[in-house]
Amino acid sequence: MADRADGAPGRCIAIVGAESTGKTTLAAALAERLRNERAGRVAWVPEVLREWCDATGRTPQAHEQAAILRAQHERIAEAAATHDWVVCDTTALMTAVYSTLVFGDDSLQARAAELHARTAALTLLTALDLPWVPDGHQRDGPQVREPVDRLLRTLLARHRIGFSVVGGAGEARVQHALGAVRPLLASAAPAPGQGLFTGLRAGAASRRRWACECCVPAAEQALLRARQASSTAG
Repeated sequence: MADRADGAPGRCIAIVGAESTGKTTLAAALAERLRNERAGRVAWVPEVLREWCDATGRTPQAHEQAAILRAQHERIAEAAATHDWVVCDTTALMTAVYSTLVFGDDSLQARAAELHARTAALTLLTALDLPWVPDGHQRDGPQVREPVDRLLRTLLARHRIGFSVVGGAGEARVQHALGAVRPLLASAAPAPGQGLFTGLRAGAASRRRWACECCVPAAEQALLRARQASSTAG
């Protein structure tokens, strides 16, 4: 496939979050919606770690994490060179998070945050409001979801990477994500009636953009309140 005519990389929508929070399902749905709305050339970049675990039959060791980080970023960069929109099922940031939690190694954090900030035009953080389900070698258990979520938010805040929380089940989760994506799409949209999410933009007053943690699902609000209570008690 040829590179983009204008030479600029495509815009990347990064989906990050703890395990079993619907990242892959959401990435596939967003990519399909963009294609259906004639948003241009759309790519969906899958998670390299999933492929790695499937191929090796195990989870990576500490010394293998950096290579997975690089491979994830390279996949995204390659897709962005030839597409207008790239939906990313995780980024290098998730590799750094798991390196820290599993191996106690935070050496990948700065590099991962720099790559993520440079690449992602929008970051979607999947909320912990879906039930945990097993998925082969890749998942550790429901007990790791809150620690992953907490560290991920810390890294995003530390490196001043804005994000929108996405919650809800099924179609509601997709619609919440679209609400966050819409402003990015609008900046590249044609005149009204010309496609590119014109139907979704209709009635925009009733669809709020999730620009902060004040506009999050009920389950997410409950999680935040519980954390605040725990912090106060401690």
